[in-house]
Amino acid sequence: MNPFINFELQSTFNMEQNSDYQKDIESIRHMMEKSVKFLSLSGLSGILAGVYALIGAGFAYYIVYLPQTPFDYANQSVKEVTIIIRLLAIALAVLVASIITGYVLASRKANKMGVKVWNTTSKRLVINLLVPLLAGGIFLIFLALYGYFALVAPAFLIFYGLALIQASPNLYDEIRYLGYLEIILGIICAALPGFGLIFWSIGFGVLHIIYGALMFKKYDR
Repeated sequence: MNPFINFELQSTFNMEQNSDYQKDIESIRHMMEKSVKFLSLSGLSGILAGVYALIGAGFAYYIVYLPQTPFDYANQSVKEVTIIIRLLAIALAVLVASIITGYVLASRKANKMGVKVWNTTSKRLVINLLVPLLAGGIFLIFLALYGYFALVAPAFLIFYGLALIQASPNLYDEIRYLGYLEIILGIICAALPGFGLIFWSIGFGVLHIIYGALMFKKYDR
């Protein structure tokens, strides 16, 4: 056989073999990614969570600041027990609505993907989220008890950002950047006491809507 032809055949065989190896590696990588990442999270749930947060912020503004303008925020201080209870009720309602919506949409997406929404990965995700959130929640209670109300909103944003970063290995990579933005926003909020409601609206409302829309366009369509 012509050595040149033999060389071409050998090269073609090696290329096909390398291509098969690459496909196998890509398949293994994809399987490993699915095993550690919760891919059932819907971008639409992020959009709706942002909408719920903005609605909650509207109610909070009505309770605390109305009829004053946003320019008077820095002169306000939330100290009355009744107002604090109402604000906590609003925050709890927003949280419950967001969790229920996220679970329903994640279940629907998981069914389409042919996977279970509650599995080892989702359990690991919940644990990674809860550790910073529970620690932050306890810290916020002490802030409120000692009267540091101006630091409640920035601390909430910072701990929420830390929770997102902690959980990002089990979610889409873009969630990590949302966590960074929440932390930066919390630090700025701490430097501007009295404007907590505005930063709350941006962090939990606007940013969630923007990131939810990006995630929906990239992963849900």
